Amino acid sequence: MGLSTHLATIMLSRFFNFGKKRFSELNTQEILALAISSEEDDARIYESYANSLRTDFPESAKIFDEMASEEHEHRRWLIDMHREKFGETIPLIRREHVSGFYTRAPDWLSAPRGVEYMRDQSTEMEAQSRRFYIAAAKRTEDASVRKLLGDLAAAEAEHIHSANHAVDVHATEEIKEDEAKTEQRQFLLTYIQPGLAGLMDGSVSTLAPIFATAFATQNTHTTFLVGLAASVGAGISMGFTEAASDDGELTGRGSPIKRGLASGIMTTVGGLGHALPYLITDFWTATVIAFIVVVIELWAIAWIQNRYMQTPFLRAALQVVLGGALVLGAGVLIGNV
Repeated sequence: MGLSTHLATIMLSRFFNFGKKRFSELNTQEILALAISSEEDDARIYESYANSLRTDFPESAKIFDEMASEEHEHRRWLIDMHREKFGETIPLIRREHVSGFYTRAPDWLSAPRGVEYMRDQSTEMEAQSRRFYIAAAKRTEDASVRKLLGDLAAAEAEHIHSANHAVDVHATEEIKEDEAKTEQRQFLLTYIQPGLAGLMDGSVSTLAPIFATAFATQNTHTTFLVGLAASVGAGISMGFTEAASDDGELTGRGSPIKRGLASGIMTTVGGLGHALPYLITDFWTATVIAFIVVVIELWAIAWIQNRYMQTPFLRAALQVVLGGALVLGAGVLIGNV
């Protein structure tokens, strides 16, 4: 009982962001402490990149070494400022303690993926850090702290050029223009990822209640109403959850309203796809069409994962189709009990 209560508390805290502060609630000391811990983490990531490139790409490794050294230098500036303003004791505050703050993937997951991946990651890291420093500078009224944060924002912008140069010499393909890559990444973060999550949730999570109702009642009107309610309810829930997850100011994921709409609309569409056939009065005709729609939905999800998320198609299809088949089977089985 104690373990299950603890696990439930953890899940609820992650969903509702219990125990986390919003960025807008941080005071100047907490902003400095957060910046210090973030610079430490980024320096370690760059050092791991450099170590993994040192044998095959020594010049690129040297650039990441220099970037790590600069992150350490930034940390020292921040510590000096904290010591001057608030004393020796630095509050323990990290990225995971702030609601909606950008996160970093563990460096041991990044290292094996190659120099191109490291370039993209480091570019995104520096862009996120720059947005953080710009936002942080606006929140403090202390002139010296504000100047330091502004200088760090400018330094992070310079790092973006360093990260790009780390790969330019070794790239075997022509590198796209930065503007096009930024636009593509923004489109992915704002629309594709939330929309895909919504489509998956709407398509899969509504299978069980719709088909359980269908086989339990064999009444197409009742089945349609259950499907409509489940789809709209899931869409509203997913939309608000996505919009509330973060404001996009620091993560760069874009407007929460746009992300929420993308997630909510696609969740509703995913559920309605196999609910609409039950507008047909003949039960078996409606059910056969609904099955066909489910197959189309699941393959569409696999295609989107392959097209935009670089997930191998067969792997994506196996995951989605297997998961959908299990939920569908559960619904049919429960409906026949």
